[in-house]
This record gives sequence, structure tokens and C-alpha cells, in this order.
Amino acid sequence: MRTSRLFSPLKLKTGKRLELGPDQGNYVIRVLRLRKGDSLRVFDGDGGEYEATIEVASKKGLQLLVGAHLAIDSESPLRIQLIQCISRGERMDLVMQKSTELGVHRVTPVISDFSVIKLDAQRAEKRRDHWHKVLASACEQCGRNRLPLLDTAVPLADALASPAGETRLVLQPNAEQRFAAVPRPEGMVSLLIGPEGGLSDKEYEMAANAGFTAISFGPRVLRTETAAIAAVAAIQCLWGDLGPA
Repeated sequence: MRTSRLFSPLKLKTGKRLELGPDQGNYVIRVLRLRKGDSLRVFDGDGGEYEATIEVASKKGLQLLVGAHLAIDSESPLRIQLIQCISRGERMDLVMQKSTELGVHRVTPVISDFSVIKLDAQRAEKRRDHWHKVLASACEQCGRNRLPLLDTAVPLADALASPAGETRLVLQPNAEQRFAAVPRPEGMVSLLIGPEGGLSDKEYEMAANAGFTAISFGPRVLRTETAAIAAVAAIQCLWGDLGPA
């Protein structure tokens, strides 16, 4: 039987009574269909998770008694930074969700020349809060108990100027090199994915100057959300924990 899991924005400790808001109360009642006295597991994103018992579950909120700590670790040994140009709402949510399930270590949303979505500082912070919830929900589903690091959206030039992984890849249509030709990474892999309209020639040049190697999936041009998910899966299969044991 599958164990229900819940992310807590509050720090956890054995013996603590945890009170959460109506959103999580509704989720537990309507989605997980749990009631008073039922057990589940909770995690706060710092590693491991805790057994917990429901003391109160209603539309007004949720009260849990936190039990024993479980030293469970489901993180990938390969650290992947996804540098994702922002796409329209559901597409970006899908990338956030599926890349979390596939084990990315860090997500850096960026604004590029052809990005349809343009964010000012206030909107960028609101989108970050929304994406954080998407990451937490994905962790609840897939068994992770450490949320990926999530950066606030920045212009692509700023992201390229920031420290990146030792292996740096950018998905580019018609690039001659494929994933399998890339040497096995010694450290973190940074993967740059363009928006719906792709990156501009200038941006590909900027990426190359920042040490990014252009790679492709061959003759097919993938949508931005497909490209991100497929590329992270390929990296994990080749060098991470989705490959041979």
C-alpha cells in the first residue's frame, strides 16, 4: 500500500504538534482521503521524513502529531542544474514538476530574447512562490524529501554570468554532437533549454562563450517542455541513477 506524504513549510521535530492551513487540510481530506487517526509521512525539505498521525483534519486546517524521524534519502548522486527559459503557464509548471520527479538539483528560470513571458520583480517573486508549490507537490508524489533549489527568474545573460556546473550543455537544433558523445561529468551538469521560440543566434553565441556545448536529439525539434524533460531523463540515464545499477 502506498504511503501518503505531505510537505511541511514548517520545520519538523519528533513530538511536535504541527498545524497546517486549509489548503493542506482539503488536500488530505479530498485527495488523500485520510481522516483522524490515520498515518502519513511529512517532510520539510531538509532531508529525511517523519512519521505522523492526524489529530484534526478539516476544511479549516490540519493538525498532526509528528513521530519518529526516518533517514530516507532518494536524491540523485548526479547534481543537475536546469536553466530553463520561461514558457507559458502550464508548460513551465510541467517542466518544474517532471524535472523534480527526475531528480534535478537546481532550477534556474531565465528570461530570454524570445521568451513570451516577461516578468517584473514583483511578478517574478509571485511566480517563484507558485513554482515552489509545484516543486513541493512533485516531491510529495515522487518520494523526494529535499526540494530542488529554486532561483528567482533572471535575464539569461545574468544566469550565464553566474557559476555553473563543470559540464555545461545547451540544447540546439541541428547541433552535431549528441548526449552520448559528452564525456562523463565529474561534477554538476548545467543544462540550458530555450523558450517556445528557441534561443537567438546571439544567445547561442553567449552560451558558447560561457562554456556551454551545443547538443541535439537529432533531426526532430522538440517543444521546450518536451526538450527539458527528455534532456534531463537522458542525462540521468547516461550518468545518473536512471541508468544501469
